[in-house]
Amino acid sequence: MRDGKASRRRLLDAAAVEFAAHGFAGARVDRIAAASGVNKQQMYSWHGSKDGLFDAVFDDQLQHIVDAVPFDADDLPGYAVRLYDSYLREPELIRLTSCNRLERRPTGDLLRDHRHLAQPKLDAIVAAQAAGRVVPELHPADVYSLVIALAGTWSPVSGTFTAAATDDEVDHDRRREALRLTVQRALTPAP
Repeated sequence: MRDGKASRRRLLDAAAVEFAAHGFAGARVDRIAAASGVNKQQMYSWHGSKDGLFDAVFDDQLQHIVDAVPFDADDLPGYAVRLYDSYLREPELIRLTSCNRLERRPTGDLLRDHRHLAQPKLDAIVAAQAAGRVVPELHPADVYSLVIALAGTWSPVSGTFTAAATDDEVDHDRRREALRLTVQRALTPAP
């Protein structure tokens, strides 16, 4: 039984790397099988199809994706900067999320089947709005979406420029400050 659990873990880890690198359409089950050491017959027995495997990978990674950075509704600028840094450390998470968005769930709430993951963050935004620390005019889900979108400005899925961990630290600092100031000015009430 223990070997089955280890094999499932290897499969999910290898599939996450493959889907993040190649997207759903470009991912190859043969490469996943080879990288994980799990044969395709067993893979299909566990997950039914490539679609089922992707769904299992996304579900497996989702908690980490949502909680990769501690959320603080009272410091949305700091949260945005920490997200920027997390995209540098783990670019595959944002790529996997984008793959799901582009190829699997192109519209609507990405977390609609997993509301329990985002709800504590939304509740914290509501509390911060009630305390006057976040602009009250915006819906909490919109505040959360804006912070994530702004933090992704230089992410691996940016349409303009993708930052890399190897970029000069001066460039990272400039981007962090731009992000901090933008989120602060957009979402924090004026004194």
